[in-house]
Amino acid sequence: MLPSQPTHRPLERFWPYADLPEQPSAEELAAIHPELRRALFGLNAMPFSLTLVFPEFAGDAFGRALTLARGSDEFQEVQVNRGVRYRARFFPGEGPLRVRELYELIADVPGTEVLIDDRPLPYARELWLPLVWCLIK
Repeated sequence: MLPSQPTHRPLERFWPYADLPEQPSAEELAAIHPELRRALFGLNAMPFSLTLVFPEFAGDAFGRALTLARGSDEFQEVQVNRGVRYRARFFPGEGPLRVRELYELIADVPGTEVLIDDRPLPYARELWLPLVWCLIK
């Protein structure tokens, strides 16, 4: 029977264990895609969020859209097959005006998505966005 803790360490080249942390760092957890995070850790108790996802596009509006997206509550650049998609998540508070400004710039861009709590819901553009804009004073 082997002891639970080794009493000596053999030569370094034969030691089979890497010195890796057992838990991911906060930066690694923040970079996980929301769908993967939900699959790994289950539903979390986050507040209501509205996420705008858009690809890179040509034109002067892209620079302004990227600036507004980086000013969101959570911003991620997600690498996909042929390019980068930008995810801007907004939480309740002062977000409705910023959501509307960003959405007006990216509404006509093909591939733009509106996610409610990181999920594509029916009528997100037609129903949820106008409801959020009603909060603008």
